Amino acid sequence: MSTLNDILLAPGNRPKVIVDCVRLIDEEVDSKGGLTGLAVKGAYALVKAVKPGFVSEAVDSMLDDFVKRLEPFYAAAQAKNEPIGPAFNARAGEVAEALLAISDERSQRSKNGTLKKAYEKLRPTGKKHVEAAVPRVGRLVAKYAAAAPAPTAAPPAP
Repeated sequence: MSTLNDILLAPGNRPKVIVDCVRLIDEEVDSKGGLTGLAVKGAYALVKAVKPGFVSEAVDSMLDDFVKRLEPFYAAAQAKNEPIGPAFNARAGEVAEALLAISDERSQRSKNGTLKKAYEKLRPTGKKHVEAAVPRVGRLVAKYAAAAPAPTAAPPAP
């Protein structure tokens, strides 16, 4: 059985996965409504305008960690022969917490007190937004898993 690491981080897939992740983030931001949605959209547009390529660079720098955090969910779905998307959706809160643990750890390591405070203030709503993105994350993972070559069986021992 191929691991998520083997599938998503393969040299030929990594650049495509990054592009798909950026598209996922764009779609997720675009789907936000209400006052919170306006704030999220405004902040996202500002970041993209001030530093074009930032989102892609951020995804690339965090992709290995994302894959490592998603691996147990992927492996559990594979072990039960469950479709990946529905398996992720059934555990959306856990998947969101696993992904947010990456930014939690980075925030803790930050020396910037203002940034830490801002992150801590936004963290509770961040979980809600990441949970909402889990179906898209599941579809993205399923897309690459479905296209992955089946592992070859080891030749029988002589």
